[in-house]
Amino acid sequence: MDEPALRDCALAWPGVSAEIKWQDDLVFSVDAKMFCVLSVRGPQAGRVSFKVDDHRFLELTGQPGFAPAPYLARARWVQVSAPDALPGEQLRMFVRRSYELVRGKLSKRRQRELID
Repeated sequence: MDEPALRDCALAWPGVSAEIKWQDDLVFSVDAKMFCVLSVRGPQAGRVSFKVDDHRFLELTGQPGFAPAPYLARARWVQVSAPDALPGEQLRMFVRRSYELVRGKLSKRRQRELID
């Protein structure tokens, strides 16, 4: 999944914003809480990181192409080194689950406002 496809997918969900941070990364957030990071420039270009369920973290980081996300692994984020190796629908499902996990940490009132 390339940058335009990821933008189209994620920005369609309620409350999502996207902005460039740290000069090289496109960060998708829901209510200012990150749920996906795509490196768009630099040596990490093309890599995508997102939050996963606790029980999936060890499973995924044990697979080729997945690694603990730098700086975010303790929060159960993984990084996909070659997103093109994943079918687009599978990557979309991982990013959607990350959105749901982060949205689930918002206040109950805000969660109700973000129902899609």
